[in-house]
Amino acid sequence: VQLQASGGGLVQAGGSLRLSCAASGRTCTGYRMGWFRQAPGKEREFVAAISWSGGSTYYANSVKGRFAISRDNAKNTGYLQMNSLKPEDTAVYYCAANRRGSGPLSPHYYDYWGQGTQVTVSS
Repeated sequence: VQLQASGGGLVQAGGSLRLSCAASGRTCTGYRMGWFRQAPGKEREFVAAISWSGGSTYYANSVKGRFAISRDNAKNTGYLQMNSLKPEDTAVYYCAANRRGSGPLSPHYYDYWGQGTQVTVSS
């Protein structure tokens, strides 16, 4: 499975961005999809995740109420809608896929990773 993240950019605080993650190589049937981010000098951290059906979603406390994760299985694509962005949201954002579809939200439990897309929020 190859993942391609896109949609990052430079935005002012309070603005919005929508990230996309397109999967290719095979259909991600049953996979959980997640978004992570890594700021300079910091460890990669969990942002959001969504089950295959879309019926279960998970968010880091820092983004709850501002970010929304979704997926379109027909298009083999996942999305992360980011609203009310803050300067502390600045990071490289990565999408990832967990082929077991369950388990802890830690990045260690994800099998496939995209290349990352830069999100920069100016104050």
